Amino acid sequence: MWDRIKRRIDAAHYQRRRQGAFQRAFDMGASQRLLLLSVDHRIPQSQLFPFHYYADTFRARHDLDIREVVLEEYGRAEHPKDATIVCFQTQFDVSLDALNAHLETIKRLNPGARIVYLDWFAPTDLRLAEMVGPLVDAYLTKHLLRDRALYGQPTFGDTTLMDYYGHAFGLDHVHQQFPVPHRFWDQLYLGPSFVTADFMLPVFDKGQRPQGKRPIDLHARIAVGGTPWYQGMRAACAEAVDRLKDVNCVKGTGIRHDLFLRELRSSKLCFSPFGYGEVCWRDYEAVMTGAVLIKQDMSHVETDPDIFVAGETYIPVKWDLSDFEVQVRRHLNDEVARHRIAQNAFARLQDFAQTRRFVDQMAPALGL
Repeated sequence: MWDRIKRRIDAAHYQRRRQGAFQRAFDMGASQRLLLLSVDHRIPQSQLFPFHYYADTFRARHDLDIREVVLEEYGRAEHPKDATIVCFQTQFDVSLDALNAHLETIKRLNPGARIVYLDWFAPTDLRLAEMVGPLVDAYLTKHLLRDRALYGQPTFGDTTLMDYYGHAFGLDHVHQQFPVPHRFWDQLYLGPSFVTADFMLPVFDKGQRPQGKRPIDLHARIAVGGTPWYQGMRAACAEAVDRLKDVNCVKGTGIRHDLFLRELRSSKLCFSPFGYGEVCWRDYEAVMTGAVLIKQDMSHVETDPDIFVAGETYIPVKWDLSDFEVQVRRHLNDEVARHRIAQNAFARLQDFAQTRRFVDQMAPALGL
């Protein structure tokens, strides 16, 4: 109960700072001034929280002062200006006209600033590369396909996942191709994923992996509704769980988030299927709560920090789930392996948080 209350207090305090202190004028005595222009939603906000969490370290290492304003509001009031660096997010479906309008405001109020685009989107594609690349100095994303040669190639649907599941379920997808200009690769930087959320990063920084009994064998709450390929993929995952007749599983949807996390802290294994992109909140929530992550094979995806090391930080299963039951039962019967995998995953994210590696990770993209 106290942890839940403390999280609410911390979240409320953070939101008050976003609406007040984060929007005050820059300290013009700082040699570097970073303006974050945000999308006001929990997913894109998870990409920005670590800038504020490590603000003191940014200041100590790079003499960097940091402010944040919601992108759609910027320029309508007395907001921070004369930044030396501007990082901005947009909506997923931003148009070229809207993009140019935002950039006109950014450049007018921050002449000469380095412009960095923050891609917070779920898919691993780079659909905005051709449109955004020529207009910015750097492009930061949360995950990439390991095989860069796949970029710019046609897919059956918009994404790698749509391609695979479109074929698997015989869906009527349209072939898509997102060109990636050659120059773009020099602008592209890889940043962290959901580990930097406001309810997770402090846990990895200051907490420990939860210990104690785990009476739940498999945590597998799976929402099924959505677009045809997503619905087919998720339904297949739910059916694979349903076939585990003698395994103690938590299923269903519609539970409060704090209760969801409480369940995970009581679970040996956590099945976190793909979402609309490969990387999901639940991947990191499982690690944070000490449950061993099971997920469709992630060897094609690059993330940093990487919690998708097969047999070391998670348990991969085939995309068709043909080995799902075998892997579940094998690891339910191997407490030593479960402990090792859960500890490795937690330690990897804890090291990222405690060493403040985010600051050094961001430095090249920010031009520091």
